[in-house]
Amino acid sequence: MKKSLGHSVWECKYHIVFVPIRRRKVIYGHLKTDIGQIIRRLCEYKDIEIIKGTACA
Repeated sequence: MKKSLGHSVWECKYHIVFVPIRRRKVIYGHLKTDIGQIIRRLCEYKDIEIIKGTACA
């Protein structure tokens, strides 16, 4: 999504990697969907578009 202000136009894209300190298999079970919903909800609040999201085992 391109945004503009006055005489400038920009498009910001970020690559974010979420890595817990102690990776446990619990996170990749039921919590994986909960974490995804929380991240999507936070992005909706800030009007941020998620292009792609994955959770690796």
